[in-house]
This record gives sequence, C-alpha cells and structure tokens, in this order.
Amino acid sequence: MNPYAGLVSRSAAYVLDGLIVALLAGAAALTFALFASVLGAEGRELARLVISSYVVAVPTMMAVYCFLFWVLAGRTPGMLLLGLRVVGRDGRPPRWFAGLVRALLLAYLPILALWLMVDRRHQGLHDKLARTSVIRTLTPRG
Repeated sequence: MNPYAGLVSRSAAYVLDGLIVALLAGAAALTFALFASVLGAEGRELARLVISSYVVAVPTMMAVYCFLFWVLAGRTPGMLLLGLRVVGRDGRPPRWFAGLVRALLLAYLPILALWLMVDRRHQGLHDKLARTSVIRTLTPRG
C-alpha cells in the first residue's frame, strides 16, 4: 500500500480546515461589524474597509492556521480526522521555514497542489519546494 496521501483525502482535509478558518474569520468579521455599528458612521466605514479586505485576510489566516498546526503537531484538525500527516525528509513534522513556505504557497497558490496528481509520491509543487510529503497514518480519527 502506498503510504503517500492522494488528491481526494488531501483535498477533503483542506476543505475541512478551510471551513474552520472561514467560520473563525466570519465570527471575527461579525464581531467587528457589531462593534463598528456601535461606533457610528466612522465605525461603519472602517467595517466596510475591513470586510472588503476579507479576500486577502482569509488566505492569510489559512496560512497561519496551517503553519502553526503543521509545525507544532504535523497535521491540521482536518488532516487528523482523515488520518494524514505532513512530514519532512526526516519523517518529523516540518521545521518552521519549510512549514511557512508550504503554508504560504498552498494558501495563495493552491493550483500548485495539482502536481500531486502526476507525481509518484503525490507531492504538489508546494511539497517539493518545502521538501515535505503528506502520508497516511494508521487510522483516521473521528
């Protein structure tokens, strides 16, 4: 059995993590909008500015979320549920620089992940550049 995780399991984990980040970002935006409405017209203008920057903020939040989980635990909550783990060449969780490179590339250029469909070790270009792999663990949690 191939120990490397494929497109479907990795995509499902990423979608689960994306939903978690979207819920957190939505809650933060809603909280900010409520506080801004109390402040009056200036606050509402500031809220519009912040909410319009949501397009940049969500990928940044996703990058930070993934980076922290990968470096500290070797997996995100979505990966844990699907029995996946990110490892460096030494089989351990990625070091901070590799985790940062991987997180930024995946958050802002997710199309690079499609390379895993043709790679024998199912590595996307973000994995190749960060020198990481995503492997299956024994059993998914859930």
